[in-house]
Amino acid sequence: MAQLVVGVADLKVTNKREDLLVTYALGSCIAVAVYDPQAGVGGLLHFMLAESSLDLQKAQARPAMFADTGIPILFKSCYSLGADKKRMTVKIAGGAAILDRENRFRIGHKNIAAVRKIFWKNKVFIDGEDTGGDFNRTVRLDMATGVTSVSNAGGYTKVL
Repeated sequence: MAQLVVGVADLKVTNKREDLLVTYALGSCIAVAVYDPQAGVGGLLHFMLAESSLDLQKAQARPAMFADTGIPILFKSCYSLGADKKRMTVKIAGGAAILDRENRFRIGHKNIAAVRKIFWKNKVFIDGEDTGGDFNRTVRLDMATGVTSVSNAGGYTKVL
């Protein structure tokens, strides 16, 4: 099994059954995992912030940093490998309040709201979700099965 690590402000797509897409240390960031079982195509995005308008130069250089630029690229990249929007499952995780326990900045909440809004506007349903809280998460997408799992250092594991 080949492990493809998705870094912060990064995304990867694949059509290889032997691949495992994984992203670590999701705090306020959000992971978006998509999978088309018929085409055998999947992808994983790890975005940091909701709106690219916060820093247009960074958005141009690293579009996966933002929800509004990263999500369209994730889907288009999957389409280029044969995925179809109608068959794709969508799972999200993250959006925690890690360094902001009093929730003053609400970055995690803003990220959750942004991803939901983008999908709602595009008539895309979220098939599984593990968001909020105050703990880091690791997300894995197993391309052999299409299973997306979420875990943390406390031993918590959830299949979305």
